[in-house]
Amino acid sequence: MADLTTLARPYAKAAFGVAMESNELENWSSMLSLAASVASVDTIRAVLGSPTLATEQLAQTLIDVCGDELDQKGQNFMGLLAQNKRLGLLAEISAIYEIFKSNQEKSVDVEITTAFEISSDASDKLAQALKIRLQRDINLASKVDTRLLGGAIIRAGDTVIDSSIKGKLNKLAEAMNS
Repeated sequence: MADLTTLARPYAKAAFGVAMESNELENWSSMLSLAASVASVDTIRAVLGSPTLATEQLAQTLIDVCGDELDQKGQNFMGLLAQNKRLGLLAEISAIYEIFKSNQEKSVDVEITTAFEISSDASDKLAQALKIRLQRDINLASKVDTRLLGGAIIRAGDTVIDSSIKGKLNKLAEAMNS
């Protein structure tokens, strides 16, 4: 079977195209995120996977649960997904859409994990350095993981920079074992 990302990409691209055309990137982001969240609930997932319901009923079930959060274009999109038996791909479609949106807006979500809490000044300096390096606006989120012992792990899209003590020790152990 084809990879879920491969199946989801054309739908995400289509949604992104419609959103760009109508200048509704944020609205589509919200609609796809909500629909993906709703579709991931166990009871809803069971209903959407039911072979006894017609595609119109599947789409309408999702639309009804989402309520007024889906505009007419969003509802039509859910109908298209239901017709093609792709409602189960909503989480992947939403994630790929967010990548397209970030690329369009020239921004990237960056997560920094450190062993200790960092100051807002250090966080700002890091964001500036990453902005220059990645040539994008940075949406920085930080978290603490004491298991790192020291240093930091920075995740920006597909890029991972591991300068943690734990990561360096693991690399050293691998080098010694090979």
